[in-house]
Amino acid sequence: MTTILRGNIIHAPAFGTLETIPRGYLVLEDGIIQGVFPDLPERYGGCPVEDCGQALIMPSFADLHLHAPQYPMLGMGMDLPLLDWLDTYTFRTEARFEDTDYARRVYRQLARELIAWGTTRVAMFSSRHTDATLILMEELENAGVTGYVGKVNMDRSSGPAQEGTEESVRETLRWLENCHFAHIKPILTPRFTPSCSDGLLEALGKLAAERNLPVQSHLSENTGEITWVRELHPDCGQYWETYDKYGLWKPGTLMAHCVYSDRREQEAMAGSGVWAVHCAASNLNLCSGTAPVRELIARGVHVALGSDIAGGDQLAMSRAAVMAIRASKIRRMEAGGDFLTVPEAYYLGSTAGHLYFGGGAGFEIGHKLHAIVVDDSSLPEPARELTLAERFERSIYLMEKEHIRAVYSEGRLLPRPADGR
Repeated sequence: MTTILRGNIIHAPAFGTLETIPRGYLVLEDGIIQGVFPDLPERYGGCPVEDCGQALIMPSFADLHLHAPQYPMLGMGMDLPLLDWLDTYTFRTEARFEDTDYARRVYRQLARELIAWGTTRVAMFSSRHTDATLILMEELENAGVTGYVGKVNMDRSSGPAQEGTEESVRETLRWLENCHFAHIKPILTPRFTPSCSDGLLEALGKLAAERNLPVQSHLSENTGEITWVRELHPDCGQYWETYDKYGLWKPGTLMAHCVYSDRREQEAMAGSGVWAVHCAASNLNLCSGTAPVRELIARGVHVALGSDIAGGDQLAMSRAAVMAIRASKIRRMEAGGDFLTVPEAYYLGSTAGHLYFGGGAGFEIGHKLHAIVVDDSSLPEPARELTLAERFERSIYLMEKEHIRAVYSEGRLLPRPADGR
């Protein structure tokens, strides 16, 4: 089936590159991109066209780091440093997800809210609870979200959310045996080194190798955390080595934060194909620092963005992109260098994330469509006619849910949930 969308097409096929096609045509066959054209080729002349008028047609967002069970605590504990915040709020909130009815209510709202904000791909942490994790995966699948979800593993220093080592491994296997979803796949998720014993990390490393499973965790987020890791693993010169020695440091591993990753750690990431997920809002809210995004990219590390709710206080990835820009300006004022531009931050929050999941660079031919249609007509009337690049910039800064007219995921036009509920 041929589908043709017409509108103002904007995408970022490469870091720092923004391409705009005024009133162009986006052609799909069975949801797969066939091309973007300024004028419709004759061979499609008889096909119906879905005209989006003056709206912006853009690739959707991808959120590569967020904690689903922290959704109920958005905007809470923002005056605490990371480790205190975990003990005071996070572990207690996550323990609540032993209640599957509560999990169903929260995760249904979260999944619909993601789509309402134009996020169609995720790499997400659940809690330690197998049944709640399966509910999360089901609700994401039903809403049209795609990507990875991980049952969190943590057998020490995790308060009421903690589990035993054998229980953690056993429940991880039970969870994997029940992961039968079309668009939501499992990812192994040791929370971070301080909350996982050596025995648990070793078991997860073996499981990752045996089943060829991806891995996600945290790295070098906070100076207190780094000191703690050094005390727990005196045989490791740097934080990343605590994952490497158990087989969890491998191509495609997602490491959130990397605020204090120095040159050696960055080179280890690049050499092993480990991705950095920049979570600017969380890093500023919890006073962790500002990540060296340009250094990471310059050394060949793949970088994408994460909302990191609820350390990050905004689920919308347009706002995560804005926070990445602001954090880079803070870094520039402190240490010099160039800040991130709007097209660069959008690339990290959209194209880079899609590439992680095997998607295309922008609206690349041969890939299933992940896109949003943004109607910016209700934004303040400008004093002059804006270029598409200016309208794009303004939309990234000012976009609300109501401006997103349509969302496409895996080539499918998704139903729009009312108010994300």
